Amino acid sequence: MNIAARSIITGRRQNSWLYFLKKAGRYTALIIAVLFFLFPIFWITVTAIKQPGQYYNYPPIWFPKRPTFVHFIAVQKTGLGGYTALKNSFIITICSTVSVMVLGTLAAYAMARFKTGGRNLAFWVLSQRMLPPIAIVFPLFLMMRIIRWIDTYQVMILFYTTFNLPFVIWMLRSYFLEIPVDVEESAMVDGCSRIGALVRVVLPMIMPGVIATAVFAYIFSWTEFLFGVIFSRTRVFTVPVAVSTYFGNEGQLWGESGVMAVLSMVPVFIIGLAVQKHFARGLTLGSVKG
Repeated sequence: MNIAARSIITGRRQNSWLYFLKKAGRYTALIIAVLFFLFPIFWITVTAIKQPGQYYNYPPIWFPKRPTFVHFIAVQKTGLGGYTALKNSFIITICSTVSVMVLGTLAAYAMARFKTGGRNLAFWVLSQRMLPPIAIVFPLFLMMRIIRWIDTYQVMILFYTTFNLPFVIWMLRSYFLEIPVDVEESAMVDGCSRIGALVRVVLPMIMPGVIATAVFAYIFSWTEFLFGVIFSRTRVFTVPVAVSTYFGNEGQLWGESGVMAVLSMVPVFIIGLAVQKHFARGLTLGSVKG
């Protein structure tokens, strides 16, 4: 075998080893990242089934030999009431998400197709989302107290809808800009009205983006704390507010807070699994135009 052939074989072996090392390093980094992000979920789940005396053990108990489910029963009897908070959060989050998607779709479509408000209105709308909620929450509280809306579903739905509306409009506007105007004009020539073309033609084409936007709006409403703690009392408190009542000067209810954390994560995981095919495409659908 001549020198040239040997050098080619040696080069191929070196390239194969280099490719193997790169691939092994990539998978190792991915495994470490997955373990890093999954460990808090594992730990809070284990905390929910531990005995009360096992929280501060050293070395820590990674998995209890005798799991207990007493915290799943006690979660409703302590604090404000965990299962009541879950029911309130479902009602408020679903209603506010539906409301903000309907209003946001109409507003975003008007901005994209009719240039409503000019070129700067869209950015001004988005800037309202950047306003710190603490700056306006107390004047709003005084207004709601006057009309006796404190601790009601309507005040929570109203503010969650208002709080998420700028983000929804900004996202949906970019998706509408991706659809050529000729598509709607063809539908209207065939007999559709403007709303009919929007519902039957345009929305199905940007459905991944609509789903991605709705998921973000749902998560924002589900995890919001400030409006919940200010405008609720004992009837319409949400999950974040209920969890905060498990920690006080007299002690911490780690088991109950772990149960609430696990139960609050389940709906988000289910939604994520249900829409994962559309979610990634929806995030990139309107990335070209803004």
